[in-house]
Amino acid sequence: MSACSKTTAKATGPDIMDVTVNGVTIKGDDIAQELQFHPAETAEEAVFKAAEALVIKQVLLQTALAEGIDGAAARSDEETADEAAIRVLLTKEVMIPQAEAKDCQHYYQANLNKFKTSPLVEAKHILLAADPRDFEERQANREKAEALIAQLKADMACFPALVEEFSSCPSKTDGGSLGQLTKGQTTPEFEKQLFLLNEGLCESPIESRFGFHVVVVDKKVEGEQMPYEVCEKKIKQYLEDHAYVRGVSQYIGMLVGEADIKGIDMNGSVSPLVQ
Repeated sequence: MSACSKTTAKATGPDIMDVTVNGVTIKGDDIAQELQFHPAETAEEAVFKAAEALVIKQVLLQTALAEGIDGAAARSDEETADEAAIRVLLTKEVMIPQAEAKDCQHYYQANLNKFKTSPLVEAKHILLAADPRDFEERQANREKAEALIAQLKADMACFPALVEEFSSCPSKTDGGSLGQLTKGQTTPEFEKQLFLLNEGLCESPIESRFGFHVVVVDKKVEGEQMPYEVCEKKIKQYLEDHAYVRGVSQYIGMLVGEADIKGIDMNGSVSPLVQ
């Protein structure tokens, strides 16, 4: 299911139960207002995510208050007093060690493929369009694409004529040319398959949300390995950010584990919050 088709529970729907955190009540109406920030596959899951977020916020604010942190005094123009209080608390409590050179070098060597320049593919295609919800149309167009590939295997010279006759893509006016492509320029499901191809005719149709593609790769230039020195700063930042997120998660987990929370199971299962 795509992100745009996910459902968000609304305040006009079922009543949402209150939740308490160390005796402080989070009203069901407040959870309902939070729902807009937590799209989910079901209304129940959306309610759980919204309630969970407000519980975590309440636990952090209570801890900041106990630590004597004044969010109003610490806030900048871009944040609220509550956001400032949480920021100061996390800065104080979550200590993240700096990523050392040996850690950065180890990560680079273990993930060489992540540090290559983007490959370049020059390709052309015939798109046999099909609605993703129409199984029969998609099956028919898959078979048609396979037949076109068989025809092209026998005679590649007929590609321009087949583009003109069958393609639903605007590229048909340019012989089906997609031009020179780098990663991130096409739909993910098409790109994933395209960049695995060698030069020449792809012997199977490539399926995407738009239908089935008969693809010919005219030219492919592999990405080049970037030297460690070019990547070092980026790797260091990534490792430190990753460690910070892990540290914050562990700290929040500890606070939640110590808190008296009623109305939601914070162990990850969707709790019966909706009446």
